[in-house]
Amino acid sequence: MTYNEVKKELLENPKKWLVTGVAGFIGSNLVEQLLKLNQNVIGLDNFATGHRYNLEHIKSAVSSEQWAKFEFFEGDITDLAFCEKITQNVDIVLHQAALGSVPRSIDNPIVSNASNATGFLNMLTTAKDNGVKRFVYASSSSVYGDSQELPKVESRTGNLLSPYAVTKMLDELYGGVFEKTYGMETIGLRYFNVFGKRQDPNGAYAAVMPKWIAQILSGEDVYINGDGETSRDFTYIDNVVQMNILAGTTTNKDAFGEAFNTAAGGRETLNNLYRAIADGLKQEIPKLEIKEPIYRDFRAGDIRHSNANIDKARELVGYEPTHTLQEGLRESIAWYINDIKGSM
Repeated sequence: MTYNEVKKELLENPKKWLVTGVAGFIGSNLVEQLLKLNQNVIGLDNFATGHRYNLEHIKSAVSSEQWAKFEFFEGDITDLAFCEKITQNVDIVLHQAALGSVPRSIDNPIVSNASNATGFLNMLTTAKDNGVKRFVYASSSSVYGDSQELPKVESRTGNLLSPYAVTKMLDELYGGVFEKTYGMETIGLRYFNVFGKRQDPNGAYAAVMPKWIAQILSGEDVYINGDGETSRDFTYIDNVVQMNILAGTTTNKDAFGEAFNTAAGGRETLNNLYRAIADGLKQEIPKLEIKEPIYRDFRAGDIRHSNANIDKARELVGYEPTHTLQEGLRESIAWYINDIKGSM
């Protein structure tokens, strides 16, 4: 089925979803879309990286009747008893909770492993024990490591370059084994540089897109790691939401136990991205001063080039990106400008 057909089916036949990491960037966008489809949603977060105000953003974006279908629990996925409780009477799990960021994992691999490996296994095991059949989880393009092949194809990865990549590859291995051993319908989504509304621009491990937008708007210096010719497959949040919902509802058995590139299928350098952000902000705020970026050393653990082949996702679950980088960037810039004005 197409995405529109899936959404129509969900409106007619609601399901009960569990979304982990709901106060985060991706999790909050998932919950918003599910509630707009009149689904029943359980959410959890420990607020390690998520924000309570994202829950308020969701509440303001949906009707009071839809908001009443949402139940929130504060807790940690490293707590096995909590995972056992939260996975009861659920149809579909969308597991987003994790400690993201390659640099964070290099700085503290123990903490990253606790969340991304132990916490993941806690959720997967308790979901299995409580009879949850469908378990969709966030993996990462970092599993491609030092592979030079472009575009990236799911069946061929390289040597891993960070503890974060190790944890995500481990998740995929567990997902495949649980499908084979227990018959769970597991599906991994290899996210490629996701961006969009509610992505936090602050903190040492902030993603480049919101960080640059916020820095330009506030007149701060903007730093580019390396020569700026590093390239990425920047993927707008609406594409990621679509892929999660398709993975959560597909009846194609060939998709179970597999991992899928979740991307736009494009490729852009950091230099070109900076110029596109600057131009987009200048269109909205003509008097805005645009500084030249400052270049510094390459960052440890970073992949040089990243670009996804999305044929597998198209063929097995009907994925079709709705937003290019340029389209997503326009929506993101408008959202951040309004968000920053609203906080002033």
